[in-house]
Amino acid sequence: MYVSFGNLTHAQPKQVMELGLGLEASGHAFIWVVKNAEQYDEEVAKFLHELMARVVGRGLLIRGWAPQVLILSHVATSSFVTHCGWNLTMEAVMVGLPVVTWPHFSDQFLNTKLVVEVLEIGVDVGVTEPLMYPLKEKDIVVARDVVEKAVRDVMHEGNKGEERWRRARALAAKARTAVEKGGSSHANVLDLITCFKADTGRPPSGRTRASRSTPSAA
Repeated sequence: MYVSFGNLTHAQPKQVMELGLGLEASGHAFIWVVKNAEQYDEEVAKFLHELMARVVGRGLLIRGWAPQVLILSHVATSSFVTHCGWNLTMEAVMVGLPVVTWPHFSDQFLNTKLVVEVLEIGVDVGVTEPLMYPLKEKDIVVARDVVEKAVRDVMHEGNKGEERWRRARALAAKARTAVEKGGSSHANVLDLITCFKADTGRPPSGRTRASRSTPSAA
């Protein structure tokens, strides 16, 4: 299980601890990326240190930057806890991973609906309000038992879990085909390049080079 919420999100201290306890209780191996870890107080730092000591051998904490694409595409990675930003959503699709969706703001809520309700490759933790720049901040939005259940659900090997995996792998195959030569995404990029080439050197609409360079009479 790979856990990362992108570059902009910064969880409240108590939420960080709830997430860690949920990951620990799930019993699954995980890699957890904590951006700006140095901004948290000593209580959080102590918690993270003690948590890593308890889950040594199955849990890894990365403070700061992580080689995300490398981790997601590794054969040992089975799922992804994400805020559902569009880039990360596409990265999950490209490598065929089911996801736990934890939106924070903006289009991430729409992306969550796409992943969970349309593509059916995700498990939602139930966040319904923006977690960044809210009118009233909450210390804990997603409790440890919700995290534990979501992780267990997305990693489950029963009928629902297998179907989610099947859909994720099928989407990955379609995504790879789309970016190959002759694929829809490849063709769209070529069309965009062609449009730029066609417009190169043209003056703005309705104006000529002569009219731009000839000064008016005083």
